[in-house]
Amino acid sequence: MSEHNSINRQILLVSRPQGAASVDNFKLVETPLEPLADGQVRVRNHFLSLDPYMRSRMDDSKSYAASQPLNEVMIGGTVGEVVESKNPKFTVGDKVVGIYGWQEFGTSDGKGLRKVDDTHIPLSAYLGPVGMPGVTAWLGLNKIIEPKAGETVVVSAASGAVGSVVGQLAKAAGCRAVGIAGGADKCRYVTETLGFDACVDYKAGNLYEDLKAALPNGADGYFENVGGEILDAVLSRMNAFGRIALCGMIASYDGSPMPLKKPALLLTQRLKVQGFIVSESPEVWPEALKQLGGLVAQSKLQYRETIAQGLENAPEAFLGLLKGKNFGKQLVKLI
Repeated sequence: MSEHNSINRQILLVSRPQGAASVDNFKLVETPLEPLADGQVRVRNHFLSLDPYMRSRMDDSKSYAASQPLNEVMIGGTVGEVVESKNPKFTVGDKVVGIYGWQEFGTSDGKGLRKVDDTHIPLSAYLGPVGMPGVTAWLGLNKIIEPKAGETVVVSAASGAVGSVVGQLAKAAGCRAVGIAGGADKCRYVTETLGFDACVDYKAGNLYEDLKAALPNGADGYFENVGGEILDAVLSRMNAFGRIALCGMIASYDGSPMPLKKPALLLTQRLKVQGFIVSESPEVWPEALKQLGGLVAQSKLQYRETIAQGLENAPEAFLGLLKGKNFGKQLVKLI
């Protein structure tokens, strides 16, 4: 290995947030790269994925996944290129998706690394529509909402990495797709580029009335990424026997309580509400990725990326993501 590649820059989680997360919770360090042991592979990460789930991992509380340990590399999905290998399954030049976290190089025994082909699909898309966010969208829509042609599906955070895919898949299934997003620009993108039938701007201050107007026949399915007042507003428009896929609750990540205003609607409308975690359904990944990859390769699935440059800018980009400052999938370019 050349001299300039002997150092790995990493971002560690060094403290837990008290309320809102801040850049002070993170620390950039430089660590020497050890020589590879037999069976190991080294990857130069090209892109790091930033996702809302990371916020709950920063807390030391009981959740569906273990807390991110302090003073260790912050968790995160990565895509990159094999630069050195003592593992027969990988050769130099292979493009791979993994979970190496917030660092420039990843070194491991190769478990959990998946080879990908960037001939027809850009490398970054494997962290978005043809990666965990895309599979999340596919799973919640197809296995929980189970859309039927002619039904109406509502999606919150509709311009984001997950929501944008949900709406496009719902349209392909013959449904009416209604998005909820923050700001006129995002809403315009959701209808004009992604092809949703309508999009409600929750920042316009008229959420309930605007949603009612966009849903003259109510909603049969709801893909929830946000929670809080948006969940309350959509609940009031759900049709009998509606299905709600709970994917994220970004509104309450900083600890503000978000009690439901009208929980009785769950009963009176006989709603099915199911939370889900995409990593617990490995059996759907091959089918979902095949379908999503085909759609992206044929330019039939639109997606948008916000890319921060350089590992050192990851914390600020992540905090921006939690406030909705990104547009589409938030990535960090590491090379």
